[in-house]
Amino acid sequence: MPSGCRCLHLVCLLCILGAPVKPARADDCSSHCDLAHGCCAPDGSCRCDPGWEGLHCERCVRMPGCQHGTCHQPWQCICHSGWAGKFCDKDEHICTTQSPCRNGGQCVYDGGGKYHCVCPPGFHGRDCERKAGPCEQAGSPCRNGGQCQDDQGFALNFTCRCLAGFVGARCEVNVDDCLMRPCANGATCLDGINRFSCLCPEGFAGRFCTINLDDCASHPCQRGARCRDRVHDFDCLCPSGYGGKTCELVLPVPDPATIVDIPPGPTLAVVVPATGPVPHSGGAGLLRISVKEVVRRQEARLGESSLVAVVLFGAVTAALVLSTVLLTLRAWRRGVCPPGPCCYSAPHYAPAHQDQECQVSMLSAGLPLPPDLPPEPGKTTAL
Repeated sequence: MPSGCRCLHLVCLLCILGAPVKPARADDCSSHCDLAHGCCAPDGSCRCDPGWEGLHCERCVRMPGCQHGTCHQPWQCICHSGWAGKFCDKDEHICTTQSPCRNGGQCVYDGGGKYHCVCPPGFHGRDCERKAGPCEQAGSPCRNGGQCQDDQGFALNFTCRCLAGFVGARCEVNVDDCLMRPCANGATCLDGINRFSCLCPEGFAGRFCTINLDDCASHPCQRGARCRDRVHDFDCLCPSGYGGKTCELVLPVPDPATIVDIPPGPTLAVVVPATGPVPHSGGAGLLRISVKEVVRRQEARLGESSLVAVVLFGAVTAALVLSTVLLTLRAWRRGVCPPGPCCYSAPHYAPAHQDQECQVSMLSAGLPLPPDLPPEPGKTTAL
């Protein structure tokens, strides 16, 4: 579409929208605007077509990225003298102005802004920047994807830059990622390259096997029982009258004749096997006995045993006391009346013609009397 038609359509559109339009004078716009690359706007300015720029739409837009070039049509990049390349960024005089070759390399211009370097012996690379150093002499010594480094060949020895998960002088050792035991709950750790995985036991999940699976998620308990989760297991708190793993069993109702009377009050009932056959129980009857009754029976048994122990202990104590009394009396009879003229077994009076006194000495018969204390006349010393 010619540019004049485009401008005419623009003016008609503005009229339809109700915008005030000033009639453009030809000497105001067309005299200075390049109508081949734009048109006159209602305000008298020059509006450029896509690909053109400038005050009068006289300049084309170069290709994006063009550095040392120009254009005759939009989106062109025509290089200036001395420059080459798609974006006019290659210096044609690169080998003469500033040679990029290093370490004595010779620069050779190939045309189109390209060049190559002729490197001296022992050097290589695009710009002769690398030397045949330890890495090349060792022939790529690093393993498992490690990168050999020798400071562009100028180092005395090479070093290996290892990838994650490997260590060693030549990256030959795979790091044991299970060394820190990251897996929990007895899981098996499987080592990989810079990673590990946990083989979880039954009942656990997660990367580290730390998640206990909810065994109650499937609602296994019946009869409206409450489920209690465990490790790879569950328990059902069954209501009264039901039993089994999932409360699927209906417990038999015991015969009233086999139920022991329970005094009023809250008691905890336990079920014990019946000692005899219970009618209407199918050979597997149960006897319901309260805990108080069980405790009472145990106390009765303990009372009988204690009574027997007390009687036996009392009999032994009485025998010991009686033996002690008899031995004491016997020893007292022997020690009170020793044989001699001054002690008698029965009370009596001494003869009248006997006027001598009877004196009992506390000294031992084997000890002599002191020399300064002779015995008094008329007295007898009993030894």
